[in-house]
Amino acid sequence: MMGNPAAGVHEKERTKPLSHVIEAQQFDRELLAKLFDVTREMENVKRGSPDAEALKGYIMATMFYEPSTRTRLSFESAMSRLGGFVLTTENAREFSSASKGETLEDTIRTVEGYSDIVVLRHFESGAAKKAASVAQIPVINAGDGPGQHPTQALLDTYTIQRELGRLDNIKVGLVGDLANGRTARSLAYMLSKFDNIKIYLVAPDVVKMGDDIKEHLTQSGVDWEESDDLQEVAAACDVVYQTRIQRERFGDRVEDYARARGRYIVNRKIMDCMKKDAVVLHPLPRLDEITVEVDSDPRAAYFRQAKNGLFIRMALLKMLLVGW
Repeated sequence: MMGNPAAGVHEKERTKPLSHVIEAQQFDRELLAKLFDVTREMENVKRGSPDAEALKGYIMATMFYEPSTRTRLSFESAMSRLGGFVLTTENAREFSSASKGETLEDTIRTVEGYSDIVVLRHFESGAAKKAASVAQIPVINAGDGPGQHPTQALLDTYTIQRELGRLDNIKVGLVGDLANGRTARSLAYMLSKFDNIKIYLVAPDVVKMGDDIKEHLTQSGVDWEESDDLQEVAAACDVVYQTRIQRERFGDRVEDYARARGRYIVNRKIMDCMKKDAVVLHPLPRLDEITVEVDSDPRAAYFRQAKNGLFIRMALLKMLLVGW
């Protein structure tokens, strides 16, 4: 494993509370509080400030087997803003040795010889855990098929705290493709760590939330219910978390996709029902599930949410590579 030759020689040993970031369940409230404190610090990193070279000499490899804009670029920007270097491969499913039949495990064992940390997006659920099982360097799950997207859940949770000023005592509506939406699944896991949470599940019949998440919420003492009335849910909620109906997860089920898309749309009518201090979030990209007329509403927080992804990922990279 490569390391920063200048780091740590005269410094006190720092704490590294995580080896990898694979799933939302890894984070307890204490660790989240520490992470969010560092994230606030990352918001203030400027050229020339000490943290701007915190990862000087470190190399991050981004391996994306599925398309990405925000996640890949925010990770690469995060590494660059902290003084590190980036090796990147986009569409690795087609343009890497995977196309020749190389296993993910062999790819990881090879790439770790060139880098200090791997950020992996893969089309198979569980791929990040498989990669971490053989890696000698940290692995960050940047989305594994319909499984999880833990760094998105972290930035979503951070955004809720920034927007509302709290994470306890809130009502959240998860809307859209809840069967395949790894962002909504991961956020449900994250929210279950807080007190007095009510979650509304609003989804077309063909993409309802899986029983595993419902069982986890019940076991965690989270009050939840399914609803088909977005207007009623929006009026009750502090957060409306809208998601895209994911065409790529339907395969040849064209009719199911057609029935699901457009079923629930956040528009001016929905916004008029919402509380004055509520917010609308979306992991992006969006299609037509939030109309553009909503963008100018101060409660539309999804572009602020996307920017928070940069700061969360800066904090995670610092945490994993040099500690707190």
